[in-house]
Amino acid sequence: MRIRGAAVAVLAAVAVAGVALAVAAARGPSAPPTFAERVRSVAAELRCPVCQNLSVADSPSELARQMRGEIGRRLNAGQAPGEIRAYFVSRYGRWILLTPSAGGLGLVVWAAPVLAVAGGGVVAFTVLRRRRRRIPNGDEDSDEPPGSEPGGADARLTGEERARIERELAELEEVP
Repeated sequence: MRIRGAAVAVLAAVAVAGVALAVAAARGPSAPPTFAERVRSVAAELRCPVCQNLSVADSPSELARQMRGEIGRRLNAGQAPGEIRAYFVSRYGRWILLTPSAGGLGLVVWAAPVLAVAGGGVVAFTVLRRRRRRIPNGDEDSDEPPGSEPGGADARLTGEERARIERELAELEEVP
């Protein structure tokens, strides 16, 4: 019964995601970005050289303010955002970009979330499959551990193990 509940939960999550996508599609494309939004978009992809843990868009430093001005001038001149990023990379190096590259060691950063989700799915599948094997008759309310006989003796004991246990019990009865 637990597996059926899990399946219902997964189907409900898929249904909610489908409804969300339908609502987003029904709204249609958003309005074209304003000039300030375009400047902020490019600036949000660049690291501030002064406060290196902030983007140029979020940094209060004077250099970040000057970089935002340069981004605005270049956008007014008709340069594309990719050309503006390339200008700052040529000036400061690849580290100025906040997004990691999609090749080399940066590929690990992009692949890690996908691998984590896939690994979680494998673990969940394995756990559910093992639980299903453990309860073959669907008797979840039993107080006995899985695979045990109603009298309490474990059905998985080999003949050799049973003989050893019987010898030990006989020795215990002989001791006064």
